[in-house]
This record gives sequence, C-alpha cells and structure tokens, in this order.
Amino acid sequence: MLNYNPAERWARFAFEGRAEFLNPAGFIQGGILAAMLDDTMGPTALLVSGGTVFTATISMNVSFFQPAKPGRLFAEGRVLSMGKTIAFLEATICDADGVKLASATSSARVVPVDKLPKPKQT
Repeated sequence: MLNYNPAERWARFAFEGRAEFLNPAGFIQGGILAAMLDDTMGPTALLVSGGTVFTATISMNVSFFQPAKPGRLFAEGRVLSMGKTIAFLEATICDADGVKLASATSSARVVPVDKLPKPKQT
C-alpha cells in the first residue's frame, strides 16, 4: 500500500507488470489487470473497516481503456458503500505516467474476519 485516506475511504497500491503477464501482443493480459483491480478493492475495504471485515467478490465489472505495458502500475480502490452484508467498491489502475488503463466496480459479500475459516496446519 502506498497511501490510505480513511476519511475519503480510498487506498492506493502499486503492482509490477512483469514479463510473465504479457499476452502474445506484448501487453499485460486483461485477466491479470482484473485481478489487480480485485486485489485493490478487497484490501481497501479491509482498511476502511479497521481490519474487521474481509470482502468476497460477488460480481465485478471491468472496463479496459488502454493496453498495459510491463512496469510499475498504480491502482486506487474506493469503498462506495459498506453495510453489514454487502459492500460496493470501485478501483482504477494507471501506468507510471498516470494514463488510466482500466477500471472496475464490484459488489462483495462482507465477512467478519473472525468468521473466516482457519487455515489447516500441514
């Protein structure tokens, strides 16, 4: 996380667009960008809740504006609304020059962190 503004309910994160993420055209594959957007919205909700809730994506709509090249990418997530059971979230991702590459909105189920299943010990 790079920045977080609890009053405005947003957080900013950085990702690295690696060569392994490229499609045959030489751009970062759209599914990878969608995952980055999803991985921005969830942690933003966790931060806004003070670490008390996890969100499980119910639906997500992604719009792609420009192809993403390898390198540093920056995403901002925002909690639009969060109730006891459902949250509405949004995120955008830009390149290092500030060019907007993609955006997403999602609805997510709100799950209290203390209700999450405990990982099995191996």
